[in-house]
Amino acid sequence: MIPEVPTPSRDIIVIGASAGGIEAMQVLAAALPADLPASIFVVLHTAAYSENILPHLLERAGPLPASNARDWEEIKPGHIYVAPADYHLVLEPSGYTRITRGPKENRFRPAVDPLFRSAAAAFGPRVIGIVLTGWLDDGTAGLWAIKERGGTAIVQRPEDALASSMPMNALKHVEVNHCVALKEIAPLLVRLTSAVSNEKAATPVPEAMELEVKIAKEDKALQRGITEWGDPSLYACPECHGVLLQLQEGSNLRFRCHTGHAYSLETLLSEFHEQTEATLWGALRSLEESILLMRGMASHLTKHQQDSAAALLVKKAADAQARADRVRQIVLDREQSNNESSVPGSPASN
Repeated sequence: MIPEVPTPSRDIIVIGASAGGIEAMQVLAAALPADLPASIFVVLHTAAYSENILPHLLERAGPLPASNARDWEEIKPGHIYVAPADYHLVLEPSGYTRITRGPKENRFRPAVDPLFRSAAAAFGPRVIGIVLTGWLDDGTAGLWAIKERGGTAIVQRPEDALASSMPMNALKHVEVNHCVALKEIAPLLVRLTSAVSNEKAATPVPEAMELEVKIAKEDKALQRGITEWGDPSLYACPECHGVLLQLQEGSNLRFRCHTGHAYSLETLLSEFHEQTEATLWGALRSLEESILLMRGMASHLTKHQQDSAAALLVKKAADAQARADRVRQIVLDREQSNNESSVPGSPASN
């Protein structure tokens, strides 16, 4: 168990990354000293079927031992704990890790925000939160929670990141303490963990933050009163189709449904775009199937000397083909627009 001292040092480091995160974490792990007096916790967006190889890669890269976090594992300094695939990693105030299958946040489990939020609630000023490379904006709400509780916020410089969206969104909504290049983070952590944090900077854990930590620990959002902490929006949860509640934290707007799924603004927009595209492809499929059916029926009628009925079906098939062509063009135009907006440095991505 992490010992309690009157003026605790910054000994809890939480890190979130997505696209490009494996390489970034290897660079960071290689530069950390073997005697780092802090525990490190990492969430990297992974698929549910991932083989959980990140701890092995980090141990090969640097001097610190690394492992996939286990449920109710005692936290020790100088160790890297990695969230296993399809589990949230959250921290207990008593000095233990938890791995849970709470609701997905920002379409991921593990997600960055539950780790950051639980660390903020449990350890306040002792926490250093780091947002590394990644698309969209997971980690912004969690970093805001860390700052709210008196912790230290570090963001990788966007132009230094393989994927700049996560760092850029964090900078947009959180007053970070340090925005530095990846190679500067390890020396910065050495300085920060050797200094004493300001225990007086901690604020009480907000009830809403405590509630969201409990949701990540598989508690029931509705029974815990989630509907009291946000205003109903006009939007349905893409995951379960429940009503999404709007939650405001400073300038950051995000959403959570009564079953517990959570979305940042950019992630929700991305999900809606994907659903719209899937709907359009479904409409195109339906139109093309009807065209094939009408043409097949027309051919059958022609063979049985029902030329007028066959001609009518041919005309209807041609009209349906024109509609299908328009839908296909809409889909292709949307894909082109989305591809342009995802290119770093393009006008649409700024």
